[in-house]
Formats: sequence, C-alpha cells, structure tokens
Amino acid sequence: MPKSNDGGADSESESESVPLLDLSKPSSPISFPIKSLQYLKSRSYFDSFHFQFNRSTVPLRRDLPDRPRVLVCHDMKGGYVDDKWIQGCENDAGFAIWHWFLMDVFVYFSHSLVTIPPPCWTNTAHRHGVKVLGTFITEWDEGKATCNEMLATKESAQMYAERLAELATSLGFDGWLINIENEIDKEQVPNLMEFVSHLTKVLHLSTPGSLVIWYDSVTAHGHLKWQDHLNEKNKPFFDLCDGIFMNYTWKESYPKLSAEVAGDRKYDVYMGIDVFGRGSFGGGQWTVDTALDLLKRNNVSAAIFAPGWVYETAQPPNFHTAQNKWWSLVEKSWGIVQTYPQVLPFYSDFNQGFGNHVSLEGRQLSDAPWYNISCQSLQPLLEFKEDNTDIIQVTIDTRDASYNGGGNIVFKGRLEGDVYFTARLFKPLLHLSSSPITVSYSVKSDETFKLGLLLSFSSASHGTKSILVAPQEPIPRLDHMFLKCLVTSEQTVSEWTVHETSLVMDEHTLTEISFFCYRTENSTKASEYVALLGHISIKDHVQLLQQNFVSLPPASSWVIEAHNIELMVDSDVKGVSFVVQPCGEDGLWRKLDDSPNLLVDLEGLS
Repeated sequence: MPKSNDGGADSESESESVPLLDLSKPSSPISFPIKSLQYLKSRSYFDSFHFQFNRSTVPLRRDLPDRPRVLVCHDMKGGYVDDKWIQGCENDAGFAIWHWFLMDVFVYFSHSLVTIPPPCWTNTAHRHGVKVLGTFITEWDEGKATCNEMLATKESAQMYAERLAELATSLGFDGWLINIENEIDKEQVPNLMEFVSHLTKVLHLSTPGSLVIWYDSVTAHGHLKWQDHLNEKNKPFFDLCDGIFMNYTWKESYPKLSAEVAGDRKYDVYMGIDVFGRGSFGGGQWTVDTALDLLKRNNVSAAIFAPGWVYETAQPPNFHTAQNKWWSLVEKSWGIVQTYPQVLPFYSDFNQGFGNHVSLEGRQLSDAPWYNISCQSLQPLLEFKEDNTDIIQVTIDTRDASYNGGGNIVFKGRLEGDVYFTARLFKPLLHLSSSPITVSYSVKSDETFKLGLLLSFSSASHGTKSILVAPQEPIPRLDHMFLKCLVTSEQTVSEWTVHETSLVMDEHTLTEISFFCYRTENSTKASEYVALLGHISIKDHVQLLQQNFVSLPPASSWVIEAHNIELMVDSDVKGVSFVVQPCGEDGLWRKLDDSPNLLVDLEGLS
C-alpha cells in the first residue's frame, strides 16, 4: 500500500518532540491509534479516559449488497488530524467527505499498528448506510518483529484477533482491514491464517454484518510479493475472510482474471486504485474513472485509496468545488450505490460537518468557525455540472445564515416567465403505510421566488406518480405535467418561511425528493432567482404524537453519576434551561416540542 503523504521524517521527528499525553487523565477527548502489541494485549485502551468518548453513537442499518461495491480508504496526512478532536475543533477548513451515496465501505487508514476510526467518521458513515473499518498494519523490519511476537503460537494469534474484535464491537465500527506488509517466517504462516480466520469468526459472532478484509501483500508462502490479482498465492487468505483489497498496480487483464478465480465471490474482490496515481491503472487523479469503468465492466468491486488527494494537493479552484468535481467522476462511472432515507423520521439541514456559524430555527447562536464531522446530516445527492449550463446553479453554502446548523442549499440563476427548474435532492426508499406523513421544509427568498418539493412515488398496484408540495400561489404552467399539487401552510420564523403539509400514500414507496424552483404568476420580468433551502423533514403522525408525549420517570430514578465536572456560572445568568428527554418503553429519546422546559435554578452555586 502506498505511503501516506504525511510529511515524512520531518513530521515524525516533530511529533516525537511533543510530550506524550497521559491518556488516563481528563482532557479534551481525542481519538488515537494503538502503536504496540503490549498496549493491545493489556486492554489498556479501555482504561483510557478517552475510551467512552470514542464509541460510535449511530448504528448501521444495512448489510452489504450483492453487487459490485465501492470501498473508500481515506488515508489523509497520516490520519488523526482535525478529526481526532471528538467534540470538534475550530478549523472549518478541515478535510471532510460528503459523497456517501457513492460508497459502500469506508476504511480509516494510518501507518500505526492499530488504526481506530475516530467516531465522527463512523457516525456519519453509518447515518448514510456505509460500513466503517479500522486498519491493522505491520510493515518492514518493525512489522516483522511484531508478527514474530503475535504469531509465536496459535494461542497468541487467537488472543490478538480477539483483542481486535473486542475493540470493533466496543467502539461500534464494523471490522478491520488487515495489511501485513513484511516477510513472515514460513513456520508462522499457519498462525497468520489462524489469526485471520479467528478474527473473522469472532467478529461475525460479536458484530453481525462485520467485515474482515485482507490486503494483497504477503503471500501464503510468507513472501512480501504484491500479486495485483487474485491467484493461488493470496487466495488462501481470501478464503478465510470477507474480501481482499488488491494492490493498486494491476494490469488491464487482472480484474477479469480475479473475477474468474473468485467465482461466486467476485464482488468480494476490491481492486485497488491509488488516487495519487502511483503506478495505478489509468493514472488516478482526474482520470480515476478509467480504472472504475474497467472494474465495472468486469463485475468486480473497487477500492479507492486516498481520495484526500484533492485536499492535500489543493486542487483548484477550491476544495469544495474540486471535491464535488472529482466525486462526479465516480458517480458517472459507478452510479449511485446508496438510497436514503429508508426509515422515518427523516431530517436533513444539509450540514456538512463544518462551518463558520451555528443557527437554531433561524436564530444565529454562534459566528465562530467549527469542524465536527459527527454533525453531518444526511447529505443531498446534488449533481455536479462543470459547464454551468443549468439555468439554476445549486450548491451547499456555509456562509449564509442557516435555518438550523451551519449550512443551506443555495439556488441562484435566472427564471423567465413560466419557466421552472427541478433536479434531485434525495433518493429515498421509504415504504409508506396508511398513517399520514407530514412534510415540512424552510425557505428564505424574495416573495416572487418560490421553492417547492417534488415527491415521486411508486406502487405495485398504482404505478408511479408525482406530487408537488408548494406554497399557495397557483401554478397553471404545471397543468401539462398532470401533477397533483399540495398547498403548504406557512409560518414565518426569523426571516425563514416554514412550509408544511400532510398526505397519505398507503402502499406507496417514496423514491425521489427533488426541488422545484419557480416564480409567482404576476412576476413577468426576468431577474436573478435566489432562494435558500434550510431543511427538510418528513415524519409520520404516530411519531409526531410520540414527540409531544411527556412521561417523566419517577424521581427515584433520576440518578446521575458524573466525574471530572467543573460548573461555570455566568453572574448574569439567572437559571439554565434544560429540555427533558425521557426515554420511552421502546428505548427512544423524545424531543419535547411545545412543552414547558424544566428550569433548574443555579443561583448561588460556585
């Protein structure tokens, strides 16, 4: 596997001069790798102050699909940069990914022995249906010494496998990429195979749906010889786990050969593509689709290594635009692989995990820059078009004041007469029942510019249909589209207009949510169209009733145990308001809208 672009020796010597953090003592919670077998064996990680903070809080709702898949290996500046700060940091220019709809598996990678994914990546990936793997890597002379100790006996190999399985299960991520890039003594190869086999078995038992993927490096004879395709030298490891990540220097015929060797498991072969282009077929970078197209034709999976190339090399004109452009190559080659949302309630404020302000219902609470990928909401599937031929340009913006969080979708362009513009936002797979659903969204725009939502449904018995959810103004230009239009109620909240309507679509599946830009009938002059979409929400009425239901537990159960807490009270503050969120019988926490807050008087505390 290529070396990370992490600054090389200068970077390492600089980090060695920094005093080591005492991980047992309270501090700002961080994510960090495990760098020694002793630390892994001793389970000292679980005694760390930071352990509880590193647990993912978002479960994963889906298994791997039975089709060619896309694995993305992040490899960014050696890992643990701005993303190591579990509660976020102030660098709003930190690296992020928001094209989750184009991948199935995300691997967090560094060159430390045990690379544990920071929970921010696991949280947002899971939210979008993507599995997350950590990395176990040994390299060169140091790696050989590590393997000599780890593989000394069958029992030691099993013990270290169990330690890795325990880490993944306890922290809520989905498995491991195993990368052994050093020679293995021939007599220890059976123990290496036992390590891979035992890890796979134990992890499958403790975390159903988990993955162990082998990297194409050391062979079944213990030699460090990258094969670049599946063959008799690396297939013994492939047979023991859930897949193989092929080295990136493969030739044009190798995907087909690998598929033939894999047989029914051809989708478990992930052919590596180095985005930096270091010997990779097609050259990576802006021609990454060359390799992707070939893999798709040969019906095997893809493993994209180091998409952070866009960020690390500062591709013009800016990171946001270059990132969208690069991922558009993946989409054109491979297509959309994730459909979401798949369950209700659905909510998105298009937050990308960074920004320079924070808002709540149109009120700006902070103007400080921030970065926290855990805060990413479900990301829209916006199409990138470099030629700007669309009459309306659609972008996510973090500069304009938001309705909630730190981002909006901004629509800018020109609409003349009765021209309208529509394009996709989400590709859901929501199976609806006889219970009514409520759709709401927030808009900020001039009164002549309108924004609606176009909902597309399918049904086995009723075919397909589309419904436009829009403000009250009549839209006669839509008569030829045979669209049913639902008028929204409106409420003004801090310069934002919140639109809401209810409908029943029994036995239908919601398959697409699109935006719909248009102008009012009485506006005849062509002018620049500008509108901001702040959020979208869909709930069913049962959930709405539960949301407003308050059932407080008995006072005897209000027991809180806390450690390392320092309470700071502003002299001007008379009290602190808490929104009570009791847990229902189904284990879900409730947001108490339109209900009195529990006020706790903190006067006199010091």
